[in-house]
Amino acid sequence: MSGSGFVASGFSTEIAAGTLYVVATPIGNLGDLSARAREVLSGVQLIAAEDTRHTRQLLQAFGIDTALTSLHEHNEMQKSETLITRLLAGESIALVSDAGTPLISDPGFDLVATARARGVSIVVVPGPCAAIAALSIAGLPTDRFAFEGFLPAKNAARVSRLRALASEARTMIFYEAPHRLLEVLRDMAAELGGERSASVSRELTKRFETTYTGTLAQLSEIAEKNADMSRGEIVIVVSGNPAETSTAQSLNADQLLRALLDELSPSQAAKVAAKLSGEKRGDLYARAMQLSGGKRDE
Repeated sequence: MSGSGFVASGFSTEIAAGTLYVVATPIGNLGDLSARAREVLSGVQLIAAEDTRHTRQLLQAFGIDTALTSLHEHNEMQKSETLITRLLAGESIALVSDAGTPLISDPGFDLVATARARGVSIVVVPGPCAAIAALSIAGLPTDRFAFEGFLPAKNAARVSRLRALASEARTMIFYEAPHRLLEVLRDMAAELGGERSASVSRELTKRFETTYTGTLAQLSEIAEKNADMSRGEIVIVVSGNPAETSTAQSLNADQLLRALLDELSPSQAAKVAAKLSGEKRGDLYARAMQLSGGKRDE
C-alpha cells in the first residue's frame, strides 16, 4: 500500500492522555524496536504486558522504567475493565505482547474491543510481525493471503481444520509449536497435497534464523531427519489451491466480460479485458463469444 505523506524521522512522540497505544515489539532482534515505540513505552503511565517478566527484560535493555501490569489470556476479561477505567480517567497505557504485534495470536482483543466500544482513543505503533516477516521471504504469492494462526493441537481437530482449508486459494500462514512441526507437516501433506509449495521459517530475526522451502512432502522429510528444523518459534507458509485460484480468475474474467459486452463487441471486450486482467486476448475472445451467444463483431 502506498501513500503520499509521511512524518519525518526525528519528530518526538507526544503521549496523549487517556489513550491506549498498541505497540509492536521485537520478535527476536532488539534492534527492531522502533524509536517511536521506545518513546511511547517510556512516556505512558502503564504498560499492559502478556508476561511482565519477559517485557521487563526488554525495558531494561533500553533503560525504560515504566510500571508494568499483566494482561494475558487468563485474566484479560476481568483486567480490561480496570484498565478502561484508568484510561477514561486520563491515564495513557501501552499494550504489548511477548513478541511482535499484540492481538495477532496474542492477548489484547478484549481490551481493544472494549476500549473502542467505550470511546477510548486507540493509537497503533506498528512494527514486527512474524506472520508477515515469514510471508515476505517465502517466495509464495503475497497479493492475497490468509492468516490461520495456530492449528488445533489434537490430531482429529487439526485434520478437520486442514480439510476445510484444502480449497483455500490464498496463500496461508500458520504458527506452530516446535514439538508438533513434524506431525503438522505430515497432516498438511496428506490433507492439502504433498506437492503443495510451502516454507518453514524458524527463529526469525534471531541468530539461528533459517527458512526451509520445498513441497509439503519434501519439508516433512526434512523435518524427520533434521532436528534443528523443530527448534525455536516457527511460521509455516503454504501456497493456496491452484485449481481454486484458476477457478476464481475465470469467474472474475467472466464478470468483467459480461460488463464489457453490455457496451462493446466481443473482440473489443476481449481486448479491454486482456489489458485489465493480464489474461490472453484469444482465450478471452473465445469466452466472450460464448457469453454473447456467438454474436459476431459487426
